[in-house]
Amino acid sequence: MSAGSSRPPRPVVLLRPVPGTSVVHELWAGTKLLAVSAISVLLTFYPGWVPIAAVAALVLLGARLAHIPAGALPTVPRLLWILLLIGGGMAALAGGSPQLGPLELGGLLHFLRITALSLVLLGLGGMVSWTTNVAEIAPAVATLGRPLRLLRVPIDDWSVTLALALRAFPMLIDEFRVLYAARRLRPTQTPRTRRERRRRRATEVVDLLAAAMTVTLRRADEMGDAITARGGTGQISAHPSGPKKADWWALAIVATVCGAALVAELTVLSTSRM
Repeated sequence: MSAGSSRPPRPVVLLRPVPGTSVVHELWAGTKLLAVSAISVLLTFYPGWVPIAAVAALVLLGARLAHIPAGALPTVPRLLWILLLIGGGMAALAGGSPQLGPLELGGLLHFLRITALSLVLLGLGGMVSWTTNVAEIAPAVATLGRPLRLLRVPIDDWSVTLALALRAFPMLIDEFRVLYAARRLRPTQTPRTRRERRRRRATEVVDLLAAAMTVTLRRADEMGDAITARGGTGQISAHPSGPKKADWWALAIVATVCGAALVAELTVLSTSRM
C-alpha cells in the first residue's frame, strides 16, 4: 500500500472479546456488571468533572491491564467530528458563567462535559465487551439475581433471553451487511424521474426487510436446534460461576474510586455554593 493511500476504516466490533488473557479477562462477568452498574449510578446522579475524570482513569487503567490494542477502537467518521464542532459552536452561543473576558464559556463547558460523559460510558461498555465472553453473561445474571427467586421472579428465563440476544446480535449484524452488499451488487436500471427514484428506494427497503426477516427466522431455527441438541435452555444459565479473590479486590477498587470521586464532587459542590 502506498504512503498516499488511505487506510480502510475500522468497523465497530461489539460483543467479541479481544484475543488473549489478562487480569481483566479472568474476572467474573458478574463483577464487571456490578462495577458498570455502580459507575452508572454514580454518573447518573453526579455527572460532574471529578467523577468523569475518576471513571476515565479507571477505564484507562483497565484497558492497560487488559492489553486492549489501539486497533480495537473504531474509526470516527468525519461527519461525527463536524457534528461535534457544530454542536460545540451552538452550545457556546448559550453563554453563561464562567467568563473569560468578554466570552461566556458556560454553554461550551456543559457541552464538553456531556461529550466526555458519553465517551466514558462508551469506553466502559467497550471494556466489558472486549474482555467478557458472551457465554459468561447468562450464568452471572442468574447468580446475581438469585435473591429475586424468592419473589418468584423468572430470573433464569431472563438470563437465557439475555444470553440468546447477545449471541444473536453480532451474527445478525454480519448477515445484514452481507445482504446489503449483495443488494448493491445487483444490476439496476437508472431511474429517470424523481418519482421513480422514490419508488425504487421504497422497493429496496421492502426487499431488505423481507430478506432480513427470512435470515433472522432461519438463524433462530438453527440456534433452537443447536440448543435442543445441547440439553435445552436450562444449560445456558446453569453453568457454575461466582466471584473469586481477584473479583473482591476489583470491586473494592471500584468502590474506593467511586467513593473518593463522590466525596470530591460533593466537596467541590459545597465549596462552589459558598
